[in-house]
Amino acid sequence: MYKRVLLKISGEALAAGRGFGIDAIFIHKVAAEIADVHALGCEIAIVVGGGNFFRGVAQQAIDMDRVAADHMGMLSTVINAIALQDAIEKRGLFCRVMSAIEMHEVAEPYIRRRAMRHLEKKRVVIFAAGTGNPYFSTDTAAALRAMEIKADILLKATSVDGIYTADPKTDATATRFATITYSEILARNLRVMDTSAVSLCRDNAMPMMVFSMREEGNITRVVGGEALGTLVSP
Repeated sequence: MYKRVLLKISGEALAAGRGFGIDAIFIHKVAAEIADVHALGCEIAIVVGGGNFFRGVAQQAIDMDRVAADHMGMLSTVINAIALQDAIEKRGLFCRVMSAIEMHEVAEPYIRRRAMRHLEKKRVVIFAAGTGNPYFSTDTAAALRAMEIKADILLKATSVDGIYTADPKTDATATRFATITYSEILARNLRVMDTSAVSLCRDNAMPMMVFSMREEGNITRVVGGEALGTLVSP
């Protein structure tokens, strides 16, 4: 269905319900799905969050300077990226971590042309450290990187199976959208991702699929064209 995709995975998802740290069993399941997508001939890049270790806007950062807290959050994404790289490489794939904050001993610096070359050579690329700037979330980083590498679609893997009229975890009457536009997300103030990321995708005509990664095989199904979750169109 798609030649090149960007997959956004939250740090909380890698914790697999434990709240903190990385669930070793779950991260290997994710790596197996990524290998399945790669086997379909699809070029795949990934942006990982860091909320399973530290979030700049979380309660533990409430007394910290926002810039310092956001930098700690960026470093958390690098930990997740290295863990996911290891799991992917155990599947026999070549994988590169590219960081927006330079740390040559553990990751390549993010250079757009080099990232695209890795993808052309059928390597999996993981983008870490967000955009490298405070006040920008990994959602915004995912939207930005998707457009920079000319991805066909942004895939946002979450703990729920799409975008709802309200939080389905707290509102039993919430209903799921099959399709929605970015303008509707902004008008309804739906908290699916940061407004800066939503605006960026809308203004640059980047489609997005929001789906659950709790069911095994969903990433492969979405790449294969199945209508899972919610499709967001410009």
